[in-house]
Amino acid sequence: MSDWLVLLIAMAAACAVVLTITLFSNRRLDPDDDPSGTPDVIEYMTMMIGVVYAIVLGLAIAGVWEGRGAAQTDVQQEAQALHEINQRVQVWPAEVRDRTRADVEAYASYVVHTEWSYMADHGTLTDEGTQKLEKIRRDVTDYHPANDYETQAYQPLIDQVGAVDAARTARGQGAGATMPGVVWFGLITGALVTVGLIFTLQIRRTWRELLLAGLFSALIAFLLFLIWDFDAPFGRGISATAGPFLDLFPGIG
Repeated sequence: MSDWLVLLIAMAAACAVVLTITLFSNRRLDPDDDPSGTPDVIEYMTMMIGVVYAIVLGLAIAGVWEGRGAAQTDVQQEAQALHEINQRVQVWPAEVRDRTRADVEAYASYVVHTEWSYMADHGTLTDEGTQKLEKIRRDVTDYHPANDYETQAYQPLIDQVGAVDAARTARGQGAGATMPGVVWFGLITGALVTVGLIFTLQIRRTWRELLLAGLFSALIAFLLFLIWDFDAPFGRGISATAGPFLDLFPGIG
């Protein structure tokens, strides 16, 4: 099911529940009931709870957005380090150079076309990807430079392999959901409490009050969906992309 379809269903369901409860509650009200009789302390508490929950929602959105940005940075660093290996190996003999470049492109192609979808579905990296990276490491470390010119390129190549490994590890650590279950419990409970407080203000059937109640509940549903969507940096609609690999290795597209 499309993420956007999930969003529409969630927003429609939130509106329907709030409007249904509001209309049902109004049928049971005494005709002489005075909505202006709501104690001031209830209005104050409703406002304060709404403000606190808005701050919590803002912090949660900022946290998952930062995680998504960090995941994209890790992808960029991994692709750039691979590209550096591909370029710096130019000074080595043709046999070693061609073998290393072939292994680098094989790794990049595997990440984009195979490991990326596995990572999105399972939240972890694959053993085969690790083995392909290890093959690149052996290509670099097993060669013994024949002269000073090749020696000057040796250590930078080792460093770039380490950079690929570090970025890959970071990518794997950020592949799964980042929000703990207890935080989700707080967000959902806070949403129910915040929306539920609407009914303490004795909403009537006027179209303006019903519209505001529906829009408010839909907004809460949208923000929760946004957090859920950002919470998997590689697995949902607004996620990190493999663009850096495709940009630096156009042949794997």
